[in-house]
Amino acid sequence: MIRAGRIDLTVLGAMEVSDTGDIANWKIPGKMVKGMGGAMDLVAAAKNIIIAMQHTNPKGESKLLPKCTLPITGVKCVKKVVSDLGVFDITPEGFRCLEYAPGVTIDEIKAKTAGRLTIANDVREMTF
Repeated sequence: MIRAGRIDLTVLGAMEVSDTGDIANWKIPGKMVKGMGGAMDLVAAAKNIIIAMQHTNPKGESKLLPKCTLPITGVKCVKKVVSDLGVFDITPEGFRCLEYAPGVTIDEIKAKTAGRLTIANDVREMTF
């Protein structure tokens, strides 16, 4: 199904996402891995890729970057990122914040996003 191009949407985790839509999600150099799994097939075949991830790494550093530092899984393939801080579209101008999580401020999002970031004019707090 995947290689035949029958997957319209996939939701994946990621270690890093660039502001141009690149994704790194399969290997940290120096760490033992069993293989890349199916992520490369998914990002190559799916038409709409959404990333669900933590906004920062355990050290508090942004995982939404100008350029991925880890090995790339897919180039310019991500359409949207949903993090613990908010929801972001990938646009030609970088990450565009559409919604933010309850208790999170726009200033916090700006401080924790290393890649290019714009805030939608109609940005709103998420409701559940």
